[in-house]
Amino acid sequence: MGKLNRRSKTVLLSIGSNALLIVFKVIAGILSGSVSIISEAIHSGMDLIASVIAFFSVVSSDKPADKDHPYGHGKIENISGAIEGLLIFVAAGMIIFESLKKITAPTEIENASVAILVMVAAAGVNFFVSRILYKVAREEDSMALEADALHLKTDVYTALGVGLGLLLIKLTGFMILDPIVAILVALLIIKEAWELCKAAIGNLIDFRLTDEEEIEVDSVIRGVMSQYQEQLLDYHKLKTRKSGNKRHIDFHITVKPDLTVREAHDIVGCLKKEMNQKFLNTRVSIHIDPGKE
Repeated sequence: MGKLNRRSKTVLLSIGSNALLIVFKVIAGILSGSVSIISEAIHSGMDLIASVIAFFSVVSSDKPADKDHPYGHGKIENISGAIEGLLIFVAAGMIIFESLKKITAPTEIENASVAILVMVAAAGVNFFVSRILYKVAREEDSMALEADALHLKTDVYTALGVGLGLLLIKLTGFMILDPIVAILVALLIIKEAWELCKAAIGNLIDFRLTDEEEIEVDSVIRGVMSQYQEQLLDYHKLKTRKSGNKRHIDFHITVKPDLTVREAHDIVGCLKKEMNQKFLNTRVSIHIDPGKE
């Protein structure tokens, strides 16, 4: 597999934390008989699968471009994000199915104090790990890491929600609160899955960069044009897209008709250098159009 990059090492932290939390949640669910805790264990199980997928995706997407993949392997991260989103939908469906059965036949909650403690501890662990994942995801511009961080962030809210539900059951004795809380957890998970799939699929179908990013692209181009205002006339046909953590920026520039090939080459080199300083992991393609005599 070779040397692991920073993204891969960060995902390993997520895999380890998810595996540990699944064990504790399953034990707490069995001891308490709480469907909401079992639903949380299912959610963490999906998170673990998602983290494993994220690990292999960031390792694979980091491979350099080759003959069969001249644009690199970046979209593997987007595929990973879409798969993770679908897994969340599956987890939510399982939770709702089990919860509906418990509504018709609610069960007694035992060892509620232990279960509440496990949920609070799980929320704390996931909060800490998700903060690390989000930090690295932003710095490395990684869709796979962002998706994994989103999993864990949602786990924080759902674990606290389940813990609160168990506390209310302990105080009021209303056992039906357990499956109701579990269903609310599932609905929050569905919202998470939708946002994740939407972002991942957007990049798979070559959705353009954000308005803010394209404004920055325009700013870089116009900045270089101001340096070469005697040689450059305008730019047009700007096209952008995202592939994993890699941006692709294509556009045409119109130059004075008497410009030499060397001069045009130097200007293109300056544009690419400025663009790569502004954006990480960027591939810039520039077509030169001669101006009219």
